[in-house]
Amino acid sequence: MMYLYALGFSFLLVLLLVPIVRAAALRIGFVDRPARRKVHTKPVPLSGGVAIYAGVIATTFLFLGDSPIFRAIAVGGALLVAIGLVDDAFKSSGREFPVWPRLLIYIGVSLIPSTFGITIAGISAPSRSAMILFSPGWAAFFTALWAFSLINMLNFIDGIDGLASGVCVISSFTLFAASLIGNQSVTALIGIALAGACLAFLTYNFHPARIFMGDAGATFLGYTLAVTAIEGTLKGATFLSLFVPVLALGVPILDTVIVFSRRLLEGRGLHRADNLHTHHSLMRWGLTQVQTVSFLYLIAAVFSLMSIVILLMLR
Repeated sequence: MMYLYALGFSFLLVLLLVPIVRAAALRIGFVDRPARRKVHTKPVPLSGGVAIYAGVIATTFLFLGDSPIFRAIAVGGALLVAIGLVDDAFKSSGREFPVWPRLLIYIGVSLIPSTFGITIAGISAPSRSAMILFSPGWAAFFTALWAFSLINMLNFIDGIDGLASGVCVISSFTLFAASLIGNQSVTALIGIALAGACLAFLTYNFHPARIFMGDAGATFLGYTLAVTAIEGTLKGATFLSLFVPVLALGVPILDTVIVFSRRLLEGRGLHRADNLHTHHSLMRWGLTQVQTVSFLYLIAAVFSLMSIVILLMLR
C-alpha cells in the first residue's frame, strides 16, 4: 500500500507543480525556441525539470526519510538541475552553452554515488558460488561510468514530445518491479516515485507538448535511474543479471550506440548535436511524432519485459 501512496503523491505533486513552473517560465521568456534541428514550431517552456526534481525528492524523503541513496540523488540531482537550467537559459536566449562546464559537472556528479557507498562492487557467477570483487578504485570507476552514461543517454533521447518522459515511466516501473522481485524496498520506492513524477509530467509533455523537461530534467532522470539500478540490481550482479538494467534502459542505450556509431563513421564529433537519433530517422521515414513515440514506447516495453523475464529466471 505504501507504494501506491508514493505513486499517487509523486503524481499529484508534479501535476500541481508543472502549471506553476510553466507560467513562471513563460513570464521570464525561459522557453525553447524553434530552430532548424528541432521539431516544435512555437516556443515551449523549459522548466519541467524543476517540477520533476521536486516531486521525486519530496516523495522519496517523505516515504524513506534520510538515507545514503536519498542524499546521493538529492545532491547529485541538484547539481544537474542547476547546470541544466544554466544550459537551458542559454538555449532560451539563442546561445550555445560551452560543453566543458557541463562535462565537468557530469563527471563530478557521477562520482557522488561512490561517496555514499553506492557502487558496483563486483560480478558474481550465475550460481553466486563465487564473486569477483572490484577494488574501491575500480568500483568507483564502473559506477561513475554507468552514471555518466545514463546522464547523457536520457538527455540524448529528449528530442520529441513525450519520448524521454514516457520511456522513463516504463523504465521506472521496470526497476520498481525488479526491486520488488529482489525484496529491495528502498529502490522499489524510488522507482515508483520516479514513475509517478514522469507519468504526471507526461500529461503535459505528450504531443503537442505544453512544457519541456529541458536538460535539467533529462539529466536528473538519467542520473536517478542509474543510481537506482546500481543499488537495486548492479551492486553485486551476476553476469546475466547485468542485462536487467541494460534492457530496462534499452531505448536510450540503443539510441546512443546507434548515434555514436554513425557519428564515428561520418567523422563527426561525438558531442555535436545532429539529426541522427532514432526518433529523427523514424520521422524522416514518414512517421508522425505520436507514431514515433508510440513505436519507441513499444520497444521500451519489450526490452523491459525481457529484463523481468531474465530476473525471474535467475531467482
